[in-house]
Amino acid sequence: MRINWNYLKFIFLFICITILYAFSNERNANREINGMKHEFVGEQNLFVNRDMVNKLLIQNYGSLKNVPKERVVLNTIEEVIQTDEMVKNAQVYLTVDGELKSKIEQRQPIGRVEGVSKFYLDKDGKSMPLSRIYSARVPIITGKITGKSLEDVYVILKYINEDDFLRKNVIGIHIEDEEKYQLKFRLESFVVQLGDVQDLEEKFNNFKAFYRKANRDKTLDDYLVVNLEFNNQVVCTKI
Repeated sequence: MRINWNYLKFIFLFICITILYAFSNERNANREINGMKHEFVGEQNLFVNRDMVNKLLIQNYGSLKNVPKERVVLNTIEEVIQTDEMVKNAQVYLTVDGELKSKIEQRQPIGRVEGVSKFYLDKDGKSMPLSRIYSARVPIITGKITGKSLEDVYVILKYINEDDFLRKNVIGIHIEDEEKYQLKFRLESFVVQLGDVQDLEEKFNNFKAFYRKANRDKTLDDYLVVNLEFNNQVVCTKI
């Protein structure tokens, strides 16, 4: 009977690979977490810091250091981090050397409501609590705060944030009533009467044309109110 040595070599090699794979899997599963690292993506880590994230995880899991990797459920850790009201999204993963890493995206405020309740409006138009470690430099929203007026204010804030000139200069939005909004600028003493949120592009283009001319003529300080409510017009009230 002839022995097929090539066949036997193949079987032996297959057995060796299977044993090594099983050993490697078992060793990897038993490997412990040797540390944690948190990375804040996008905006700087202003509203949440590493200590706050670590404290949140300790409150829910205790110390994760030296815990076997097989006992760690990454999805649940992501959900725990996202319970922080300052966090928009979190991704958690384990490195090959046993380090637990997270990438955390914070919520981004675009306006601050100063009413009976004080909170931010974030980039998605949702309310966001104030932070105890950082105060964002965003336009202050005052006046008659209602659900409808905040929806309109969010539309105005979105437009402002997409315009470099407005983003740098608008520091406040006052709600006189629903569909009657005023803007306050950083350096100028006049109030901009915006009206409703219809035709914002046209209104702001008219305003910037007025601003360029008045700035060139050095007459910006002469005005008390700049009204943009009228079709394709800028109506000014002098001091």
